[in-house]
Amino acid sequence: MRVIAGTARHLPLKTVEGDATRPTTDRIKETLFNMIQNDLGGCRFLDLFSGSGAIGIEALSRGAAEAVFVENAGKALGCIEQNLSFTKLKERSRVYSCDVMDAIRKMNGEEPFDFIFMDPPYGRGLEREVLELLRDSPIADQCTSIIVEASLETKFDYLEELGYQMVKYKKYKTNAHIFIKK
Repeated sequence: MRVIAGTARHLPLKTVEGDATRPTTDRIKETLFNMIQNDLGGCRFLDLFSGSGAIGIEALSRGAAEAVFVENAGKALGCIEQNLSFTKLKERSRVYSCDVMDAIRKMNGEEPFDFIFMDPPYGRGLEREVLELLRDSPIADQCTSIIVEASLETKFDYLEELGYQMVKYKKYKTNAHIFIKK
């Protein structure tokens, strides 16, 4: 895995060994960032369930002003810290070592993020839980783009009920990116 574009272009990133995380492939990451590239400059980017931090680091490399990483697995946190140091992007980042729900509550006094990306473990319904919490949180407003990486089997038929709308659905072989707005 590597940084695709920007100031840290081509730098390799460490990943967590084993199958505890599912790193987004370079091809899928490149497709995602090609879709949002024009809105990244100077933005605030929140990377939930960060894993190795590759998504938030890509955002920083491509011009995001700040990226916040949330991860609670020790080995993954070590990867994020090493990757931020190696890419020299640490000064524009913050890392929360806690549960995603706790981190969202801790950030409630902050300005809204421009992008919130989440890639939660599949099959646990965490997407809905996070969206329920973000619904009333000031860190997400009508301008915030929420992007969920999910399995093809994950249903999002509850979005309207929660006050969201699906803006775009990008399907890949084994997963999808769902673009959501309040």
